[in-house]
Amino acid sequence: MAIIEKVLVADISSMVDHVPSNYVRPISDRPNLHVVQPAEGSIPVIDLQGLDDDNNRCDIVKEIGKACEHAGFFQIKNHGIPQNVIDNMLRVSREFFRLPESERLKSYSNDPSKSVRLSTSFNISSEKVSNWRDFLRLHCYPLEDYLEQWPSNPPCFREEVANYSTKVRGLALRLLEAISESLGLERESIEKALGKQGQHMAINYYPTCPEPELTYGLPVHSDPNVITILLQDDVPGLQLLNNGRWVAVNPIPNTFIINIGDQIQVLSNGRYKSVLHRAVVNCDKERISVPTFYCPSPEAVIEPIGGLIDDNHPAIYKSFTYTEYYEKFWKRGLAIENCLDLFRTTQPLQVGNGEGVGN
Repeated sequence: MAIIEKVLVADISSMVDHVPSNYVRPISDRPNLHVVQPAEGSIPVIDLQGLDDDNNRCDIVKEIGKACEHAGFFQIKNHGIPQNVIDNMLRVSREFFRLPESERLKSYSNDPSKSVRLSTSFNISSEKVSNWRDFLRLHCYPLEDYLEQWPSNPPCFREEVANYSTKVRGLALRLLEAISESLGLERESIEKALGKQGQHMAINYYPTCPEPELTYGLPVHSDPNVITILLQDDVPGLQLLNNGRWVAVNPIPNTFIINIGDQIQVLSNGRYKSVLHRAVVNCDKERISVPTFYCPSPEAVIEPIGGLIDDNHPAIYKSFTYTEYYEKFWKRGLAIENCLDLFRTTQPLQVGNGEGVGN
């Protein structure tokens, strides 16, 4: 059953007992779920309690810096976002994807320039193999520019998602300040490098899959933005490459998963790594994840921050605008070859923890 215009995975998953051929990955590009290991101990869990307290901030900043340098991913607890805000975000996300098809499709578009769009896979106009995912993409900042374009059904959707996105933006800014400090920079250094900034989210829906070993929710990729703050329900699905092996990051209640995006790797002059990751599916439970992508403004010029360059550490990336970068990323699709390699001034180094993006 080929995927066509306005046909979503959610609407075919309950009608098939096998994965349609256009979702089947080549044998060399399958998830090999039997060799995936648990991520226990390899993904730090950082307690943000005290981040705004001068007595504790230094130690927490060091933990964040270590995680950015060695793992590229970390989880956070005591992050300051109330549990009811998180619960409401997950609830309206499920409610949206359980709406009748005719209602959901009011938001459907394959035009990536649209600030609000429901679509499927990643880029179905260019992909040879589709992904077992539907998503609702929402631009979120400045909120007043986009709120009236968001779906009005479920009735509380706009209110709950706006509340969530506002609080996540505050969390992103706190984390970027800490990441700046961990590099030995002023708190505002990274934020200043991003221009007016942007924020968008993807509400991802991964239906149950009859043959999860044949396909992906999202294949291997790194994130093209600055930093990603991932909310997920209690169903596992996120996996990341750690020391050359795939590990499964199981959900921990009331935590967020943070991953460093490609732009931090450039701004840090390669000191902090944007790590390859992927999303797999299962045959038992649907999964919801909500990554919030914090981004530079389109016209922001991204380059290694001056304070991190010297005779022993020359700039390893060229200057580029975020628009230039994202256009190349979109055209290439979710490719294992890191888009950052196109902007290097030197030969590519080993990226991440082994093979050198969601969720």
